[in-house]
Amino acid sequence: MEKQQSDLERDRQYCELCGEMENLLKCGRCRSSFYCSKEHQKQHWKKHKLICKEADKAQVPKQTPEPTPPSGDAKEPEKLREKISPEEADSASLPQNTNTEAPEVGDRPGEDGSKDTATPNGQTSSSSQKLATEYIVPCMNKHGICVVDNFLGAETGLGILENVKALHKTGKFTDGQLVSQKGDSTKDIRGDKITWIEGREPRCEKIRFLMSRMDDLIRHCNGKLGNYTINGRTKAMVACYPGNGTGYVRHVDNPNGDGRCVTCIYYLNKDWTAKEHGGLLRIFPEGKAQFADIEPKFDRLLLFWSDRRNPHEVQPAFATRYAITVWYFDADERARAKEKYLTGAGEKGVKVELGKPSDPS
Repeated sequence: MEKQQSDLERDRQYCELCGEMENLLKCGRCRSSFYCSKEHQKQHWKKHKLICKEADKAQVPKQTPEPTPPSGDAKEPEKLREKISPEEADSASLPQNTNTEAPEVGDRPGEDGSKDTATPNGQTSSSSQKLATEYIVPCMNKHGICVVDNFLGAETGLGILENVKALHKTGKFTDGQLVSQKGDSTKDIRGDKITWIEGREPRCEKIRFLMSRMDDLIRHCNGKLGNYTINGRTKAMVACYPGNGTGYVRHVDNPNGDGRCVTCIYYLNKDWTAKEHGGLLRIFPEGKAQFADIEPKFDRLLLFWSDRRNPHEVQPAFATRYAITVWYFDADERARAKEKYLTGAGEKGVKVELGKPSDPS
């Protein structure tokens, strides 16, 4: 029973700064807060030192000096799971001149930084609202799964694909990890390579644009998707299956109430056919005899509930398969998860303003 409790606790650990849930490091002082890299520990120190100081008081004599900000000479964080390579730390870091908050939903930054309300393929904010309220909301509430084809148009999709391929060439993709990994069988469970993108990294402008469009859709859906009130999301997980027959066995994104309520996946695979290339996402909706097969087709957006209602698997892929995934948080469940399993304060994940749409209903 104690071991099971420990596993559940590990499932609720997040980077204090960005919300990343994999390859975490434990603060070497208070041992109750976690970070995806030393850089994020340093960036969060201004807020965390107050909590860390209180934790120290409970563990050491009062005369112990107040800890100084972590540095290269300070005690390094205790390693919690897999060893983090320099590449992993770099991919999880934010540029030094930015903060951790995403732009407010509705911002549509292109390469020139403009906020034109039309996407390159002519999709306007009003058509985005129509797509959200007239199609996605009823589809999700009825089926728990929703597919949107030709989401951004070929030109924008190709730009996003170029960003992803450029990222792949940098070598910053690492083996996908499991939240609670036991043994060395990761590759037998999932065979993808991943990297996490905040959106402000160099040469990721198109990926950032995609994230802003996802946010825009969710903003228009907010308050209408089940009983959820969505107030934030993760960074974008960019994933690549190398095409050597690897996949990801049946699993649930959020089996234990970590706050994630909607999984949002964008596919980037030109001329993909399941018969030749495999790589289907097969969803097994809870309580239904049928399963749903989703081909990872170019410019396709897929949404589904993240919890136990939608166990799913990625079948073996025999061609390079790219996808970008963002998870959206329910405010209440996320707060309960923080209160129950996280002793430190501060924001986890990416704060996204998802109130009522500014467009007229």
